[in-house]
Amino acid sequence: MTTSFKKLFCALPLAVLSTTAMADWSATVTGASDYTFNGVSQTKNDPALQGSLDKAFDNGVYAGSWASNVDFDGGTDLEWDFYVGRYVELQHGWSLDYGIAYYSYHGGDNSSDGNYPEVYTKFGYASDYGQTEFNFWYSWDYFGTEAGHTIAMVAHTFEVAEGHAIRASFDVSNSLDGDKYAWDGEHSSYHHYRLAYQTSYEGFDIEVAAENTNLDWNTADERIVLLVSKTFAL
Repeated sequence: MTTSFKKLFCALPLAVLSTTAMADWSATVTGASDYTFNGVSQTKNDPALQGSLDKAFDNGVYAGSWASNVDFDGGTDLEWDFYVGRYVELQHGWSLDYGIAYYSYHGGDNSSDGNYPEVYTKFGYASDYGQTEFNFWYSWDYFGTEAGHTIAMVAHTFEVAEGHAIRASFDVSNSLDGDKYAWDGEHSSYHHYRLAYQTSYEGFDIEVAAENTNLDWNTADERIVLLVSKTFAL
C-alpha cells in the first residue's frame, strides 16, 4: 500500500492569496494533474478531482470533510477524510493550528482496513519576509497497521509580487515501527521537497509545483503538479 495525503494540511495553503472571504460555511472544488502526498502519487500519476466542505467558528474552531479519487491496489478508489481543529493567533506574529483527522478509504472489499487517525500541530510565523511554518503530524495506527508514524515539515511562503507567491517546503516521513510499516518493505523513512508558485485569477486559486523524493519509484520521482481550485461561500 502506498501512502495517502491530506492532504488538507499538507497540500495547498492558497487562502492567503484567495480573493474569497472566509465564511462560516465554505466549499472548495479542486482539479489536480496528480494527487500527491509528500511527493508520492495517490492516483498512479493520474489526475484527481477533490472537494471539501468546511465550517468555521468565531473562536477559531473549525471542522470539515475532504474527499478525492485515489488508485490503490485492491480496488480502493476513494479517500474520504474528516477533521476538527482550532486556529489560534498568538503573540509577535506566531499562530497555532492543531487538531485531529481521520482518513477513510472506499471502493474495495478491504479498503477500510487502511483507515487511520492522525493528530497534527502547525506553528506559523508571519514576518516582513513572508510566512514560515513548522508542521508536525503523528498517527499511532498508520494505515491500520498499528505502526507509529510521524511527518515533520518546514516551509516558507513569500510574495514575489502582489498576488504572486513562492512556497518552498521540506518534509520527512518516518515510520516508528518499521517491522509493521515500511515503504516497499524496506524504507522506514524518506524525505520530500517541493517548490510551488501560487496565484489567483478570477476567483480561482492556482498552484504549479515541482517536487521530488529520495524514493526510487515512478510514483515518487520528480514531477510538475498543477492544481486549480475554487472556494464558494455558503
